[in-house]
Amino acid sequence: MGTRVKNLITGQVIQKPDPINEEIPYDGGVMITETDTAGVIVYANRKFRQMTGYSKEELIGSPHSINRNPIMPKAGFKDMWDTVKSGKYWEGYVRNMAKSGKYYNVIVWVKPKFDDDGKIVGYIAGRKVPDKEGMDKALELYAKLKADEDPSEGYMTQIS
Repeated sequence: MGTRVKNLITGQVIQKPDPINEEIPYDGGVMITETDTAGVIVYANRKFRQMTGYSKEELIGSPHSINRNPIMPKAGFKDMWDTVKSGKYWEGYVRNMAKSGKYYNVIVWVKPKFDDDGKIVGYIAGRKVPDKEGMDKALELYAKLKADEDPSEGYMTQIS
């Protein structure tokens, strides 16, 4: 069934698949994305595009949540947004989902970008290969947080 996400620049609707419990091996290399202040992707490097399976055209203008895995709890993203919107650096373990529905695990760092007046004008994020022990602990915590969520509360920008 999946989720449909609308690209805000092109108007194209992207059909996200349901998750598949199959991992995409992450061979390293830094995946970089940049967003505007609303979390809409304005840049995605080649490594990020290769890992996610989305084209540049599909990513630019789409909400960064396009690669959000539904097993991830809303509380983790709320913490990330609260932190970076306050002008601080955030880092955490994340399980993302590629266009194919397969997952990949990463350590993500996010930091705000500022203009000359100190105003936040966007965000930059990088991803690297996580250590297994840290990722396992994070997934255990995420399962507990996810179990406490109200399923009627949506997080992604969904159109169906």
